[in-house]
Amino acid sequence: MEALAERLSHLDSHVQGSIRVVAFYDTLMRRRVDLPALARASAGLAACVAGIRLHGTGEVIRFSPDGQPAPAPPVPGSAPPVPGSAPPPVPEAPALAAGTESASSTASITLDEEEIGTVWLERPGPPGPLDDMLLDRLALAAAAVVERYGPARTTMADPALVELAVSADSDDASRARALRLLGFPADQPVRVAAVRSRLPLDRLGALVCPARPVKAAALADVGVILATTVDPAAFPAGVRAGLGAAAGPHRSWQQARTALRFTTAREPVVHHDDLGALALLAGIPREAARENTDVAAIARLAGSPEDLDTLDAYCAAGSLRRAADLLHLHHSSVARRLQHIGAALGFDVAQPAGLTRATLALTTWRLLDD
Repeated sequence: MEALAERLSHLDSHVQGSIRVVAFYDTLMRRRVDLPALARASAGLAACVAGIRLHGTGEVIRFSPDGQPAPAPPVPGSAPPVPGSAPPPVPEAPALAAGTESASSTASITLDEEEIGTVWLERPGPPGPLDDMLLDRLALAAAAVVERYGPARTTMADPALVELAVSADSDDASRARALRLLGFPADQPVRVAAVRSRLPLDRLGALVCPARPVKAAALADVGVILATTVDPAAFPAGVRAGLGAAAGPHRSWQQARTALRFTTAREPVVHHDDLGALALLAGIPREAARENTDVAAIARLAGSPEDLDTLDAYCAAGSLRRAADLLHLHHSSVARRLQHIGAALGFDVAQPAGLTRATLALTTWRLLDD
């Protein structure tokens, strides 16, 4: 590579220089370099500072011709921030030295007809005769690297890209492009989890998907985790999570949000596939649910936390003795409570039909608060 990196100012002719530039970047692509290596090699070839910026992550890479990282001045051609989001912070760099030149020429990085970033040279004085060709090849190479490896190895992602990936309003091409920019291989399914957690999403993503790729972002009041695999047992205490199936990220997101509504303190992680027919309850209009006699009775019962907890344990356990184990009470004490609860609800919860009614009413009442 060093032999190819002869400085442009020493080339004998424009044609010879063009051939060398093309061969130089072909060699880099065969070696499957990453973006820092691409910027470093380009700076050496051009004999001036070379830079790369990705709009989706805000990542800025600049190298001097001596192969060392260069401090970052204002970036040319940077995309405006997406409303309601901010790109990840660029690592702090030392102050610019006096006389540092701004970009002398720029080119856009384009992937699937979408501008995803910018490349540039910072040459003192006017641009060189081969700078345009060099930047064209650098931009093409940068797009190929992004498509192969994804833009970043971080967990937190641009919320706009995540929303595009999971939105039911996105077309297939836009969704596929968003997933590629987020770093997901095209041949692997993507699962979605909807979470509510005080734990930062990047830490949560690393816990439930230690094998990358995994991306996370906050959409409104719900955290979104996208991953090729999710370990339901890895969610820590205090986290509520709904898990969707791998039926496409937009469908998985809808399922995950529905499953999140069914989570409780006793069952904080719910997989949509495990809901079965219970998932239909999420589609009941709220007004119709409130007017139901059994649901209204549960709402009144909620004024007694002890009774509500007893009924919840009984519905979850399915039997008096297992409910007693969950509550750490004698089964006779639980039986007396259930008798009192049955009188308040207007039906015998100890009977199979009563247990079914209580379970459906309790679940539907909880959905009213989500």
